[in-house]
Amino acid sequence: MLLNGKSLDKITESDLQELIDNGVAEGKTLDYKEKLSGNSDAEKKEFLYDVSSFANASGGNLIFGITEDKGIAIKIDGIETNDIDKEILRLDNILRDGISPRIPGIRIQPIQLRNNNYVIIIDIPRSFALPHMVTYKNSSRFYSRNSGGKYQLDVDEIRTSFTVSQGLIDRIRDFRREPLSMIIAEETPIILEKDAQLVLHLIPLNAFDLSSSISISDIDKIYRQNNCEYTSLFTPLDYENYSGFKRKYNLEGYLIFNESYENNSYISYTQIFRNRIIEAISTDFSSFSPQKNSYFIYQCYENTLIQGLKRYLKLSSLMNDFTPIIVFTTIINIRGYIMGYDPGFGRSFGNPIDRDNLILPEVMIEDYNVDLYQVMKPIFDTVWNAAGYPRSLNYDEQGKWLGINEVRSQKSGVPHYVPALSYRSCF
Repeated sequence: MLLNGKSLDKITESDLQELIDNGVAEGKTLDYKEKLSGNSDAEKKEFLYDVSSFANASGGNLIFGITEDKGIAIKIDGIETNDIDKEILRLDNILRDGISPRIPGIRIQPIQLRNNNYVIIIDIPRSFALPHMVTYKNSSRFYSRNSGGKYQLDVDEIRTSFTVSQGLIDRIRDFRREPLSMIIAEETPIILEKDAQLVLHLIPLNAFDLSSSISISDIDKIYRQNNCEYTSLFTPLDYENYSGFKRKYNLEGYLIFNESYENNSYISYTQIFRNRIIEAISTDFSSFSPQKNSYFIYQCYENTLIQGLKRYLKLSSLMNDFTPIIVFTTIINIRGYIMGYDPGFGRSFGNPIDRDNLILPEVMIEDYNVDLYQVMKPIFDTVWNAAGYPRSLNYDEQGKWLGINEVRSQKSGVPHYVPALSYRSCF
């Protein structure tokens, strides 16, 4: 958020004019530049110092096209350019090649003015992969910010930044272990069916910032007003036999759950914590085959998981200013299950999974519009490895997703997705 709580893509020239009218001064999270950074080495370095200083501090906005006097915005002339997309690409390339490690989540937003010039806002999130070093032309410098602007970090401050970054990683991994241990011990907010359980944890990198908590009434408002009614890990194929999604407040935050029609247990729930972490569980990704006396993982579970993950990313984006998200995937109670791969011959060539729980590697999602099929491929490959296959067979040998076919329930018409290479393995 920048002006009056507006998101970056909603800011207009009139919003920028308020900076002038209100005499808003530069500070730790805001910096004005009258002209755009050029292509000389000195200008590129100065630009990189500015951007990295925000990421190494509290994040903030670098605004090009606004004139300041003693740090106070006084005039909006904008940047004259015939090709704004080319300028944005140039800035992107400078950032990509000049800072290490790369700063995830930077956004560049052009705002066209009535005079046809542009103000360019660079939104830099507070980074949790600290510290970021400017590497352009072997610069090797670290910068941060305070109320007076940017300054170069000394050795002790650099050492502290590394310690803070590693501490955050440890806290995220520790958080994953605690709820998993409770799920395995069946200490969940509702009683789940006693089948294998697929668990997702979406942890924004700002989740452990004390200022990032959200009230449960705000969660409820977001959920109701933004078409999140069917936010679930999987949407049941036989939907009309389910009693629908229920929701309630609880100790941890906000709970959404879906009741099974067969007994008093539940097939899934979504727990939204007050610090915006999302925990999602489903038992609806496998089936028992009486003919083979075996439990099978649906071959199409990958696509349905991706569809669920998209819904959760939408929900997360509504609760957060953009910040990278760590996604943890775990499959519990999976020993003896077989991957239900069916190449058209009615049989599976895999082996039963040989352990109770698959604790899978984490992935980072830096952009809500990222190709999730590629991001999640290492996770899917690992699951198929555990089931005796060299890789996920829903991708070709070059790692390209093979595509899906949409199948609709004859009763309810609810869509279900099946990999293009096989239909039967999903039923």
